[in-house]
Amino acid sequence: MMQWSRFVFFACCTLILFTGIFYYPKWNKPGSEATISWDVSGYYMYLPAAFIYKDVKNCSFKDSILAKYQPTPDFQQAFLHSSGNYVMKYPAGQALMMLPFFAVAHVYALLSAYPADGFSLPYQFSISMGMLLIAFAGLWFLRKILLLYFSDKATAVTLFIVACATNYLNYAAIDNGMVHISLFTLYAVLIYCTIRFYQKPSLGKASLIGCVAGLATLTRPTEIISIIIPLLWGIDSAAAFKQRALFFLKQWKYVLAAGMCMFAFLFIQLLYWKYSSGEWVVYSYQEQGFSWLRPHLYKGMFSSNNGWLTYTPVMLLFFIGLPFLYQKQRSLFLIVVSFSGLFIYICFAWDIWWYGGSMGMRAMIQSYPVLAFSIAVLAEKLLISKPYVKAIVAGFLIFCTYYNGWLTHQAHRGGLYRAGEMTDAYLKAIFLQTSVDDNIQFLLDKAERFNGTPTASSEIYSNNFDTEADEHATTMYAVSGKSLFLNKEKQSTPEYFFKVNDPEGNWLRVFATFRTERKEWNTWRMAQLTVKFYKGNAVVDYNMVRVFRVVNDNETKRIYMDVKLPKEFDRVSVSCWNAESDRPLLIDDLSVLLFEP
Repeated sequence: MMQWSRFVFFACCTLILFTGIFYYPKWNKPGSEATISWDVSGYYMYLPAAFIYKDVKNCSFKDSILAKYQPTPDFQQAFLHSSGNYVMKYPAGQALMMLPFFAVAHVYALLSAYPADGFSLPYQFSISMGMLLIAFAGLWFLRKILLLYFSDKATAVTLFIVACATNYLNYAAIDNGMVHISLFTLYAVLIYCTIRFYQKPSLGKASLIGCVAGLATLTRPTEIISIIIPLLWGIDSAAAFKQRALFFLKQWKYVLAAGMCMFAFLFIQLLYWKYSSGEWVVYSYQEQGFSWLRPHLYKGMFSSNNGWLTYTPVMLLFFIGLPFLYQKQRSLFLIVVSFSGLFIYICFAWDIWWYGGSMGMRAMIQSYPVLAFSIAVLAEKLLISKPYVKAIVAGFLIFCTYYNGWLTHQAHRGGLYRAGEMTDAYLKAIFLQTSVDDNIQFLLDKAERFNGTPTASSEIYSNNFDTEADEHATTMYAVSGKSLFLNKEKQSTPEYFFKVNDPEGNWLRVFATFRTERKEWNTWRMAQLTVKFYKGNAVVDYNMVRVFRVVNDNETKRIYMDVKLPKEFDRVSVSCWNAESDRPLLIDDLSVLLFEP
């Protein structure tokens, strides 16, 4: 008899392997697209600092690594402590997970022609392949766990949903150097060890539980909540809770063993902090923190800028499945609800709730082994439901799988998904598209877009800057005549004011021609074309677009931005700011049209 869950497990592993090796081999990418780049390089930095350069305090090797490999624009992996030493921003758990793969790469590099510097190709490849193995292990343990409670087919459906219809796929196959897949696997192992412990308690199993929970907390400190899994597992009533408390009081040696093993892992971080800074505890995230009293729950769930359910809608099944979990598997209900509720609260209390350059709230991924129980019980229910219900759910799963694949493609090769920048208007404009007009990118900024053909348009302002004073304009490399010129020293143009005499017009379309030799790639330093609305001396509204979203190297391009008129204003200005960039930019032939839809 065919085991569907086994087939789906191997199919999912094959998909992840193909995606990570052939579709988007991140390990073979340069600069900040490499496996060991951005946050990953911060988690990883302990290893080359300790084992290659033997310099975890000063990180004197950082400048040469940044110059040669450019994993980040500057040294973001550590901060300069008041002691005068550098302290790594991220905890050491992920580095510990990467250590075996780092060791293999280092031995290979020493025996080959590759530089044994911690960042050459062998290290990129080994870390990426090692994380693939960890991802496979996580799915394998998840399958074993689910089969203890659910049918083979329900387990197969759940594995498919997690691996193919959620952002697990991206972070297992491509961005797998991040901590989330490691933590996913640690949670799956922790649940499996907990189940085995309560089947037949022993000091060895208790110690293993402590080690896994300790490593998870060492990887990401908020994962200390993982301890509620072994504490509350299987409790379904007040009597069971009391019985569990008595068990721990009587069998205190198990609690002690788990606690000591957990602390042993945490002590690694304490020792590092003491060695590098002279202090036992250092808050290495500095200005970043939590809003405990005002968690960003709605934005975290539904925002276009990385909302969990916005980009992983299949996880609606988790919430739908909770009542069925209560009915069918009450011994799992308390742990699933208490853990998921606390996890979501902590996740969205983080002030940078969109988690930077992320694809679909990556911080939720490690909770999926727990959330999978609610999905599995729902899958079991749906497998025996009426045909039309199966058809509706199958259609939803097909959509979620396609949507997840589309997002993964657009986050890497397609280029339409812009991590950390997404807006409602932009997501709506690109939704399930494969290509869009360049000007759509302006919807990532504080911009609007008129859909349709303008009518009754008239030019209400124009300026070719040929009569502009020399301090504002130049003839050198000008587009024509004179052009405004911005660079590192001259960051802003004047504001060019005009009035809108016909308040019945609904929209402005602002045109300008731009020329550059070198594109600015840093989004936050891209030059901005800005339109401001004034009432008296007060700005009542403004719109802006980042010019370098559509202007490339050695290019002269005429662009436009649409602006809807606010209700009350008496004058308008147009200006350009270079946003602290050093890239030279020429601006010419400004014109403004007033039109109605």
